[in-house]
Amino acid sequence: MYAVIATGGKQYRVQEGAVVRIEKLDADQGASVEFNQVLLVGAGSSVTIGAPYVGSAKVVATVESHGKGDKVRIVKFRRRKHYKREGTHRQPYTDVKITQIVA
Repeated sequence: MYAVIATGGKQYRVQEGAVVRIEKLDADQGASVEFNQVLLVGAGSSVTIGAPYVGSAKVVATVESHGKGDKVRIVKFRRRKHYKREGTHRQPYTDVKITQIVA
């Protein structure tokens, strides 16, 4: 069984037992979280598509860890104008393990 969930402005295809890296959640490590915005649920050849969400479906997961992604370098530069700005960014993330898909 698999599902497509929406969280953090993105959509993820998840299965039971999979570890998914999503946008940072405000939950402690080891806590259980529920995703109610389920867009699609599939099991074999039967697929249920929501409009926009599947009504009774939810995905339960546990928080594995938090972290920051790789450093991305940001450069703004205008030639011959004495303008140069440099910065960096590390996007925070949360790893969650999908424990149950309720359809």
